[in-house]
Amino acid sequence: MKDTDAADFDSLLPAAHLDRRGFVATLGAAGFALAVQPVMAQSVIATPAEGLDQGTAGIPSGGDALPAYFARPTGKRDLPVVLVVQEIFGVHEHIRDVARRLAHLGYLAIAPELYFRQGDPSRIENIPDILSGIVSKVPDAQVLADLDACAAWAGGQNGDPARLGTTGFCWGGRITWLYAAHNPALRAGVAWYGRLGGTPGDNTPRHPIDVAGALHAPVLGLYGGQDQGIPLADVEAMREALKKAGSGSEIVVYPDAPHAFHADYRPSYRKAEAEDGWKRLTEWFARHLG
Repeated sequence: MKDTDAADFDSLLPAAHLDRRGFVATLGAAGFALAVQPVMAQSVIATPAEGLDQGTAGIPSGGDALPAYFARPTGKRDLPVVLVVQEIFGVHEHIRDVARRLAHLGYLAIAPELYFRQGDPSRIENIPDILSGIVSKVPDAQVLADLDACAAWAGGQNGDPARLGTTGFCWGGRITWLYAAHNPALRAGVAWYGRLGGTPGDNTPRHPIDVAGALHAPVLGLYGGQDQGIPLADVEAMREALKKAGSGSEIVVYPDAPHAFHADYRPSYRKAEAEDGWKRLTEWFARHLG
C-alpha cells in the first residue's frame, strides 16, 4: 500500500481547476471518499508510515472476512489496542491517517470497514445516497459484533486485548458510546461529535443517551458548540445522565467549533480545537490504557 505524503495533495486544487471527472479521479487516487469534495489540501495532515507495520487484513467475523486497515509500531509486542471507528464515508485516507497517528503513539490501531456487507461508501459521490443506500441498512448489533471480532484478532497481532480502547468520528462517535456499554473488556473510549439521541429503529434500537448509565468504560466526548446536527441540549442531557450514573466519562464542548472540526481534509476543520481534542485523546488513553 502506498502511503500519501504532503506533496501528493498539491494536485487537490479547488474543483474549478478541473472538470468534474478529473477532480473525482484525483480525489479517489488520493484515497479520500468521493463524497467529501472539496478536499482542503492546505490543511490535510499526512502521517508517514516509517517505523510502522501497516496494511490491510481480513478479520474473521460472523462467517465473513471483515476488511480492516491496521497500523502498529514495528517490532513492539503487547501493545494497547485502539479500534478506530469510521465516519459515514468509510475507511478512507483520513481514517487510515488517524490509525497511523495512533500507531506512532505506541498503539495497535485497527480501522474496520463496518459497512462492507451493505456497500462501499467511498465510491458514492453524495452524502444523501450514502445515508439512504448504506448507513440506514447497517444494524448496530452487526457493528458491535464486528468490533468484538477486531478486539479478538488483536491478540494475535502483537496487541493486548486487556488494554482495549476505541475512538470514532461522527457516525463512529455514536458507535463509540454504544460500544462502551456493550463490551465489558473496554477500558476507554473517545467519541468525536457522535450523535447522542434519536428515535429508536430496528437497526438502531438504542442511542448513547439510553446507555449512559450502563457504560463499562469511561468515554471522553468531544463536541462542537456550533454543530448543526447535534443540539447542545442533547449534549447537556448526556452530561446530566453521566453525572447521575456516577460515570467517569467527560464531555468537552468547543463553543465556536462546527461538526467535524477534527476532519483536517474538510472545510469544517478547526486547527486549534482539533489539536486540543487530540491532546486530550492522547492523555485519556495514556491514563486508561497504560
